[in-house]
Amino acid sequence: MNFTKLPIEKRKKLILVVVGTVLAVAALYCLVISHQNQNLARLANKKLDVQANQRRVLETIRRASVIEADLATARKALAEAETDIASGDLYSWVINTLRQFKAAYKVNIPQVGSLGPVTEVNFLPNVPYKQASLSLVGTAHFHDLGLFLADLENRFPHIRVVNLCLDLNPSPAPEDQDTVSFKLDLVTLVKSNPS
Repeated sequence: MNFTKLPIEKRKKLILVVVGTVLAVAALYCLVISHQNQNLARLANKKLDVQANQRRVLETIRRASVIEADLATARKALAEAETDIASGDLYSWVINTLRQFKAAYKVNIPQVGSLGPVTEVNFLPNVPYKQASLSLVGTAHFHDLGLFLADLENRFPHIRVVNLCLDLNPSPAPEDQDTVSFKLDLVTLVKSNPS
């Protein structure tokens, strides 16, 4: 069929049908097919996310025994680390701990203040413990005091020395020459709910 041999009326109708068909196909594509393509792309991404999550879950299930063993080891290590955290009668705990510890050092601590209130921890973030502080006043040779403080913080990682003030001993006896007087605060972690 030759387009040029058609009558003008039929040519116009044929052009209108072709243009209408093209417009209808374009509208159908824009309104329906592109929307469906977007939905298919979104579903494909969601499928990939679900598959990745499924792989993670399966890997976790496969490693469950290893995770349980790691958890048991961590709980045991935590229980061992908590053995020297203050609990029960806090004042007695601190006094007994200091008395036993300072026996190995040439440090004289004649004054022990009262135990402050148990408060939220302010030197470590987000810990399940509380803290309490206690003031100490005493005398010692400078070197002995340094050893005492270093060993105290190394032996008891849950106790911190804060507000340390040193002065020459104002009226030393002849045997206490070259000593310093000190004042310090000990801050100790306290188990929130001892078990």
